[in-house]
Amino acid sequence: MTVLDIRALNRATLARQLLLDHADMPVLDAVAHLGGLQAQEPQEPFVGLWSRLRAFDPATLSDLLTERRVVRTHLMRRTVHLLTADDVLAWRARHDPMLRQRVLGVYRRELDGVDLEELAAAGRAVMADGEPRSMPELARALAERWPAPGPRPIGEMLIAALIPTVQIPPRGLWRTKGGVRNAVLSAWVGREIDPPSSDGSDPVGQALVRRYLAAFGPAASADVRAWSGLAGLPAAIASIRDELVTFRDERGRELLDLPDAPRPDPDTPAPVRFLPAFDNAILGYDDRTRIIDDPHRNLSVAGERVLLLDGRVSATWKVNADTVTVTPLRSFSRTERAAVTEEGQQMALFLSDKESDRVEIAG
Repeated sequence: MTVLDIRALNRATLARQLLLDHADMPVLDAVAHLGGLQAQEPQEPFVGLWSRLRAFDPATLSDLLTERRVVRTHLMRRTVHLLTADDVLAWRARHDPMLRQRVLGVYRRELDGVDLEELAAAGRAVMADGEPRSMPELARALAERWPAPGPRPIGEMLIAALIPTVQIPPRGLWRTKGGVRNAVLSAWVGREIDPPSSDGSDPVGQALVRRYLAAFGPAASADVRAWSGLAGLPAAIASIRDELVTFRDERGRELLDLPDAPRPDPDTPAPVRFLPAFDNAILGYDDRTRIIDDPHRNLSVAGERVLLLDGRVSATWKVNADTVTVTPLRSFSRTERAAVTEEGQQMALFLSDKESDRVEIAG
């Protein structure tokens, strides 16, 4: 079986994640291809798409949100993602048990004895008037009936698990601040969520595996689980295994992939790329060494924005006033500093609406 080294896996990831070349792809198609973008920080998806798409116009993404073709919702790993409405409707039911278990993993003691079906029905009854609500507002509406758990556990169980909801604009629009107000997903997009399969098969799980490999492969089954949060995908993988090709990594893990997906030459040059906080190009793997060294693994979990140099996380970056400040994690050559400065100037212009191209490389 062919062994793919770290550099081969890195270039494959960059290609699938649209980070090797800026893609000429419509914004909606890019969101779908990536299987959504991590979005608990509302402005970060704009950075992620700017780094991936040629001539990205942030107004286009804002329009997709107001047109309800893209939504912000809890899904993979119970984190807020920006996804196409079509994907959320198709995938949500498959994620329901995982979402419940993840909330219970935090609030099991507080929610002990609460009938979750009864709680869900009561929450839906409150939301049936079509009025968007914050999580505390919904929890307070039910506090008299369920006083013991407290508002936070009740609110999180309802909004993040029991009732499929979306965070409505202005939350998540470009250069717009807005608190989180939640609407029922099916009412917001005007379509019902696809029901679970009734015959015991797992077509949604199979689709998730294919979509994951298209955007993240070659990858191990543990990587699929790390991205989705779903533990029950081995059967889905087994059912489509004859469609897939297999490799091994240098640790001996079996890697799965789509046969015709891009696997570039490991020596393909990789440009400088500025990634947003919590980008799935890093978080979407169990073994992240293809893109980030183990000593720096927690940077992305901590919400640091990172910079890719030769395809690997080599710096963090932030914006101070009108300046993009880059803090290297290793020494940069003169050529690397020039490349980082050039790309940083473009990022500064994007974030400042062309008012500043200031870049500072610390140290």
